[in-house]
Amino acid sequence: MKTVLVDKNGTVSVAEIPKPKYGPKQALTKTIANGICGTDVHLMKRKFKGVPESEYPIMLGHENVGEVVEVGSEVKGLKVGDKVLLPFLDADREYLGDYGSAWGACSEYCVVNDPLAFPEGEVPDLAKAQCIIPDDIDPVDAVMLVTFGEVLSNVHYFGIEKDKPVVIFGCGPVGLTFIKMCKLVGANPVIAVARNPEKQKNALDGGADIALNSSEVDVTAEVRKLFPGGVPYVIDAVGSEQVVNDAMGLICDRGEICCYGVPTQEEMHIDFSKADYNWVLNFQQMPRKDEEAVAHEEVFQWIREGKLDMKEFISDYFTFDEVVEAYQKAFDKKIQKKGIVVYK
Repeated sequence: MKTVLVDKNGTVSVAEIPKPKYGPKQALTKTIANGICGTDVHLMKRKFKGVPESEYPIMLGHENVGEVVEVGSEVKGLKVGDKVLLPFLDADREYLGDYGSAWGACSEYCVVNDPLAFPEGEVPDLAKAQCIIPDDIDPVDAVMLVTFGEVLSNVHYFGIEKDKPVVIFGCGPVGLTFIKMCKLVGANPVIAVARNPEKQKNALDGGADIALNSSEVDVTAEVRKLFPGGVPYVIDAVGSEQVVNDAMGLICDRGEICCYGVPTQEEMHIDFSKADYNWVLNFQQMPRKDEEAVAHEEVFQWIREGKLDMKEFISDYFTFDEVVEAYQKAFDKKIQKKGIVVYK
């Protein structure tokens, strides 16, 4: 089978490897689609925390939807034909080749766990979010469920409340998802901060009540006109030291800066001279899988009710033959929203 690799120089390629082995409590999946994420770009730049250079070349991809094609002997909750979220491919240097894995899901076949096959208290953390996708949800666009579950679980974790204002920096796929999820939980107003007119329009089309173009206006002045005392929540969906410091001038007493975007550096200078005396800086960059699992049920309901349209968040579809080009486009910031690689 084929898998997508990136080497330590950031070069993406396709390699031929064996189909993965799977255990008695697992199933083999054939990939339907895989999303390209900002995390992949960080990995291409060798700037993702916890993945050292010694692991490269690594197998890329983590936003996977697959179809179960074989099941282990102890599997209880999965059957052949089920569509599942988040199958992965772990490294196995003796069997698969001398490759590390950054979840490895941009592969033709992956492996998924069956939570029902494990004794209580022994379910692997990842398995909690590896859910079966309902038949009424398109399995290709269902790649978006990964981002939806991660973002919504963090909206709840950050404590964003009905009728409370929130400022969101970033209008890429993650930022647009934060805009939508904050609106769906009742935050008001949702104020988006974009860097160009195109992303400003995307934010308004995506449900933001107000969208500010930071290249044209003083964001702090505009927000303070609306809320002289500051706002309770600012979300950094970019991963930027500058955003964190700009947010210091926006939050109210005991306001919270919620950092979801992954910074390119592992240290930053914080200038809180413009902040109130009491504030919270909350980094949440590896969503909890048990919380994602709870969020999925809410997401499924919103999709069925027509409140959430997966296609609104997708800008590009690629065939697997175009996968190297697709990752390069993501690296070059030429994918406006979500890019999805569709397998045959």
